[in-house]
Amino acid sequence: MPKKIAADLPDLVGAMAASYREHKAIINIEAVSQINKDTIIEMINTFQILMFPGFFGKKRFKCSAMEYYIGELLEDISYHLQKQIVRARRNGCSEEEARREAETVTNEFLLRLPAIRALLATDVDASFDGDPAASNKEEIILSYPSIYAIMVNRLAHELYLLQVPLIPRLMTEHAHSLTGIDMHPGAALGHHFFIDHGTGIVVGETTVIGDYVKIYQGVTLGALSTRGGQALRHVKRHPTIEDKVTIYSGASIFGGETVIGEGSVIGSNAFITRSVPPCTKVNIVNPEHRFINEADCADF
Repeated sequence: MPKKIAADLPDLVGAMAASYREHKAIINIEAVSQINKDTIIEMINTFQILMFPGFFGKKRFKCSAMEYYIGELLEDISYHLQKQIVRARRNGCSEEEARREAETVTNEFLLRLPAIRALLATDVDASFDGDPAASNKEEIILSYPSIYAIMVNRLAHELYLLQVPLIPRLMTEHAHSLTGIDMHPGAALGHHFFIDHGTGIVVGETTVIGDYVKIYQGVTLGALSTRGGQALRHVKRHPTIEDKVTIYSGASIFGGETVIGEGSVIGSNAFITRSVPPCTKVNIVNPEHRFINEADCADF
């Protein structure tokens, strides 16, 4: 038998209802339609099959039926994406307007998929070339969390550029929850982008990352201050990382005017709030260590 609620149930129900009336910003009770987060996650899985055919999915991929298989995946994505975009765009416009916009945006997005896949191929190459622990590219595609996070970001970024509300952020936050890599869909990534390990990386909305960039775990590309709140929306708040830059673990780089010049190397745990010239190495001098010889190890 379930235990009886300790509090008086009618009073508790009344208190919760009063809370709903008072804090209306965090309820969505009367929404006609709501974005389905589970559908967004299913779409990401379909995108992964489309981007890396033969590596994911339950169906066996056959070259003889390649066009049919691609068409089936694209139709599935198109149907669900249009439906979710309609739900995302319904505020402030009629359902018919939302449907027309969703169809246009979805078609434009789908046309960008071959270019996205070409970029992902460079990311796999960069991961293999930059990581001696990688046995082959199959290992990278199947097991590296960075490739998954980058794939989701590249897809979400195009939806972000097409001004699709909410959906891009749901996509990247799902990738964040699985990989520990937090990249805002607004962040622009160049080709041959390599994330090594990746746990704890944060890449802010207005970050621009060039080509052949390598970053390690724990790196933050953030804003100097967010005290301005919504007044800072659409302001360049995060750094620009130029081509062929390497940023080692634990480094933090802040500010919209901060530019890390081409070919520079940022050492572990560096804290940077101003621009770094091209071809510059930034290192933190090792802190002093004290070694005390203890004859008796019993206290350890």
